[in-house]
Amino acid sequence: MNTTRRALVSLAVAAYALLGTTGVPAQDGKVLRIVPHSNLAVLDPIWTTAYMSRNHGYMIYDTLFGTDEKSQVRPQMVESWNESPDHRLWTFKLRKGLEFHDGKPVTGEDVIASLKRWGARDTMGSALMQFVSKMDSPTPDTFRIFLGEACGFVLEALGKPSSNVPFIMPKRVAETDPFKQIDDYTGSGPYIFKRDEFKPGDKAVYLKNPKYVARSEPPSGTAGGKRVYVDRVEWNLALRDAQAQLNALQKGEVDIIEALGFDQYEAAKKDAAIQLPKYSNLGLTYMARFNHLAKPFDNVKVRRAALAAFPQEPFLRAQVGVKELYRTCYSMFACNTPYSTTAGSDIQAKSNMKKAQELLKESGYDGTPIVILKPTDLASIQKLPDVAAQLLRQAGFKVDLQAMDWQTLVGRRAKKDPPDKGGWHLFLTAWGVFDVWNPITNPALDTRGEKSGWFGWASDDQLVQLRNEFMRSTDEAAKKKLAEQIQIRAYEVATHAPLGEYDQPMAARKNVSGFFITNGNIYWNLKKD
Repeated sequence: MNTTRRALVSLAVAAYALLGTTGVPAQDGKVLRIVPHSNLAVLDPIWTTAYMSRNHGYMIYDTLFGTDEKSQVRPQMVESWNESPDHRLWTFKLRKGLEFHDGKPVTGEDVIASLKRWGARDTMGSALMQFVSKMDSPTPDTFRIFLGEACGFVLEALGKPSSNVPFIMPKRVAETDPFKQIDDYTGSGPYIFKRDEFKPGDKAVYLKNPKYVARSEPPSGTAGGKRVYVDRVEWNLALRDAQAQLNALQKGEVDIIEALGFDQYEAAKKDAAIQLPKYSNLGLTYMARFNHLAKPFDNVKVRRAALAAFPQEPFLRAQVGVKELYRTCYSMFACNTPYSTTAGSDIQAKSNMKKAQELLKESGYDGTPIVILKPTDLASIQKLPDVAAQLLRQAGFKVDLQAMDWQTLVGRRAKKDPPDKGGWHLFLTAWGVFDVWNPITNPALDTRGEKSGWFGWASDDQLVQLRNEFMRSTDEAAKKKLAEQIQIRAYEVATHAPLGEYDQPMAARKNVSGFFITNGNIYWNLKKD
């Protein structure tokens, strides 16, 4: 891009920013108003696995590869690539037209710094980095990955569609300590973050990036062309009551409810002005995560007693309630996926409260109150902790149920302090199926102790070994057998408790079009009439 054109583009971006600052309204059809599923407090999508931070990342950053609706990895920022015959050298060429929001071109050096930071935090990223001997950028538009030994998931890792996503940031930002949050939100994606209008708990604003060059393919999953047809996207972070959200949608005050309350599902279905667009083929899965560092859950026998106390049906019935939207599934890799299995699940799937009580008595549990973190503002999971507390009490545990908003919970679960000094014993969450459906992506199965990137810090050498074998395997039959062995061992040591699957409905006004299968919450390709 020559100097004159770059100056004109910069003026265009400044004009967008001025419009947002002065409060001059864009045409209503060019403003998309969304009620997201939670508040946005953490703006660093590498620092946390929270889906709000992931969604924020997709607005402003781009990725090297995407994963389409059929779970196939497709190029995104990458134009072409090749793999050496021994599978140990991967060379990638970036496509033309990639620029950060500040006008600087995206280079291989930016990519390398971004991958290093992602690899220090993400479960799959850290697995890949175990094989990487070095990375370099021989020319500005290329980068290379050298592997010490071949592995079978390079593209799958680079195209990972969900938390944590390997978003590409400027080198100066990506060089931030991975265990500290970034404070510069310059990306190269389809939207520009309006930082001066961001108010946690109130709103987040994104402007169309006029410089973004979309791919030519139709959108699918996180792959394909990211075309933006609105000038501005506003996230309403303050509207947290589920009924108030539906009321606002019915009045046309908002355009989309990202996570329609289950209690509002039937009413929304009957409203002629509202649609329930299909945006996911895979659904989500609930999970209870134990803190393996904290007493008494540092004792595997206590964890197994808790696991036995957690049949899935009570959680699903209380939280979702709409039978057509949920199903039990005791596979840690989710059901109807390549590695789905029920092996080893009997302790949970076929247990009963008497068995849980017996296991707790055998464990030597000393009566320490179990601190359960309960989110007050995340409708899709806020009833789960109450069910967990009730079941644990029936099994013989003492329970301390502590309520807080979701973003506070996200910060709290990162703490390794003792539970009586600001730490925790148990939290409950939800994952998109694609985040858990194999032993590499499933963060709960990373059992490297405090070296593990995900909260709970499970430690088990046998699982580490099995998972390493899975990473190196290229034979599908062998991988399925290893996945089964991994699940058996995970149930033995009670890494976590899968709590069943569900479909999260989205609701939108009927004048919004362009929805496609994303298996997440993505806001390009949408038009508003």
